[in-house]
Amino acid sequence: MSRQLSTRNHDRDTVGMTYVYPVVSRRAGGVSVGINLNTNNACNWHCAYCQVPNLIRGVAPEVDLKLLRTELITMLDDIVHGSFMSQCIPKTCRKLCDVAISGNGEPTSSAAFDQVVTLLVDVMQQFGLSIPLRLITNGSYVHKPHVQKGLVYMAKHHGEVWIKLDSVTDAGIQRINGIKLDAERLCQQIVAAAEICPTWLQTCMAAWDGQPPTEHELTAYIGFLEKLKRDEVPVQGILLYGLARPSLQQEAIHLSALDEVWMQITAERIRQIGVKVTLSL
Repeated sequence: MSRQLSTRNHDRDTVGMTYVYPVVSRRAGGVSVGINLNTNNACNWHCAYCQVPNLIRGVAPEVDLKLLRTELITMLDDIVHGSFMSQCIPKTCRKLCDVAISGNGEPTSSAAFDQVVTLLVDVMQQFGLSIPLRLITNGSYVHKPHVQKGLVYMAKHHGEVWIKLDSVTDAGIQRINGIKLDAERLCQQIVAAAEICPTWLQTCMAAWDGQPPTEHELTAYIGFLEKLKRDEVPVQGILLYGLARPSLQQEAIHLSALDEVWMQITAERIRQIGVKVTLSL
């Protein structure tokens, strides 16, 4: 396990495990231990910027909870007590920031989601960790009873939800996320998550065929945030980020990173409506 990780290298096979993979996360600010429940590379969305190879439509397969527990214990032991940090992580990033349920598809599509959450909390407590347990999700299953049960448990144990909000227009959602969805449904999903567990909105912005998002897109996006604020939806803020690694989807030919100045200006426009923004370039 001597291969160096970085924010530009999120190789999920680095440690050779089925469910557990460490990364250096821009948004988390250090080492994040990822939990991949979608070992079949299946997702119900098809985001244009997705870095998952051979992505297919579908849901997560059955989870081997015993193997997941064994892998997480092994990984955390090497991070906390072993040589993983010194061998694999740059000096400036040697901080364990979270355990993140993310991976190669929508993790809440797993029928065992609530059981997974319970398992992760149990192992984290074994190591005396008080870091967040984070769920990175598109929000499409947050109304399911087993997902809500998991979110309730997360909320009791340093849990956070990071839910996608890349666009709020029908055309933008179709192009960026590869699904038919409207702003009303997005709002319902955000409310359902935020009322149970502390929730951040994560927004990826990129140029399409060399052009940044249109003013129409930005105005609609900011208007959506203003409505959440008026309705007192308890959203923690925005995790705004750009492209750091290449997409592995066919849409990659259209995508490129936005100028840093453009991203800074956009972040400031969001802050001006009273919404907290964390920007990762």
